[in-house]
Amino acid sequence: MARITVEDCLKLIGSENRFALIHLAIARLKQHRNGMPFLTEGKNKEVVMTLREIAAGEVTSENLKKFEEIAKAEAAAEAAAEAAKAAEAAALAEAPEKAEAAPVTKKAEVTGASPTPPDTQPEEEQVN
Repeated sequence: MARITVEDCLKLIGSENRFALIHLAIARLKQHRNGMPFLTEGKNKEVVMTLREIAAGEVTSENLKKFEEIAKAEAAAEAAAEAAKAAEAAALAEAPEKAEAAPVTKKAEVTGASPTPPDTQPEEEQVN
């Protein structure tokens, strides 16, 4: 298909209403700008590629909503994965700090003494 015309698209969507075609093309174009891939091959501008999708029968008003649902589901899954990674990184960052600090503070609280080892007593007490 060398050229895309509005008439080609109108024949395929089964409507002589050009406004319906424009609304369909704009909705699909917004999806492309939000990251949805093109369903047809080509090296044209995104408006022309969107019309090519409509003329090829790949995009209709019925399946356009399915594309939106798929995009929302993928975005939600990606956001959940990012949140899980962030929570895991935060837990790993806090874990070493708690492991090092916890024994010293617990020993001082339980015994009431300083956390110095018993064999390193001051020199005055070691004199016999």
